[in-house]
Amino acid sequence: MTTSSLTRGAARGSGAWALILASLLWGTTGTAASFFPADVSPLAIGASTMTVGGLLLFVVSLRPALAAIRDGASRRWLLLGAVGVFVYPLAFYSSMNLAGVAIGNVVSLGTGPVFAAILEWLFERHRPSALWAGCTAAAIAGIVLLSLGGDATGAPAVVPGVLLGLAAGLAYALYTYASSRGIRAGQSSRGVMGGMFGLGAVLLAPVLVVFGAPLLQSWQTVGIAAYLAVGPMFVAYLLFGVGMRTLRSSTATTITLLEPFVATILAVLVVGERLDLIGWLGLALILVAVTVLATARRPGSPGVAP
Repeated sequence: MTTSSLTRGAARGSGAWALILASLLWGTTGTAASFFPADVSPLAIGASTMTVGGLLLFVVSLRPALAAIRDGASRRWLLLGAVGVFVYPLAFYSSMNLAGVAIGNVVSLGTGPVFAAILEWLFERHRPSALWAGCTAAAIAGIVLLSLGGDATGAPAVVPGVLLGLAAGLAYALYTYASSRGIRAGQSSRGVMGGMFGLGAVLLAPVLVVFGAPLLQSWQTVGIAAYLAVGPMFVAYLLFGVGMRTLRSSTATTITLLEPFVATILAVLVVGERLDLIGWLGLALILVAVTVLATARRPGSPGVAP
């Protein structure tokens, strides 16, 4: 095996682990948001998280972000991704508010790999690998079991919540795919992430102005909002950018199916949502599928992740 193949394998491995760490942070969002008072709108939560976190990403990567925005080859992908950045938090937090933390997470994140593969096929005619197809099918089966095994008692509107979760899944796949294309256009991951989320923050700022006042009602609400913006948004998307340097968007979105796994565990232990045996089986299936995809090696190429 050549030195270059070892280097590529190490890079893909580090990218997979960066996405795993990002997923652990993302998995805390629903539980953290559950501590907001009832008068705080999910639109305010989503807008504040992405606006503040997106501006932080833009500021810390100012020069490469501006370079990515000025570059015509990457700018169109940044603008397309910014649409996903705008839609995702509004749909995601609204989905959890209506359908519950567990179901909102599994639908929003669980549909991401499917939409990502569709985007890759539409734009590139790229056919997913057999490994991706198998792991994604297993993980989606786990998500179905998790949804069936979840207790939606107390969720005000499960069906609208699931539909919003589908919208969030499409938006998530859109900005994941757009970020990978921006990086492949020659820009750094920091520049692409900073530029895309900075543009998304501009789009979300009016939503925050309209709905965000209740976030300032106490130090507790300010603290929760700050955590969501800095941890699951700012730090997690820095890690996300590292992962997108070496992994396809369909692979990345499958690895990040760990988020609904973590979110469901926290929803059961902290929020008090219940899970039946079939739901726990679904969780186990998700974990196995993501672990296989994140650690698998290409045939004949030890050390090279998919």
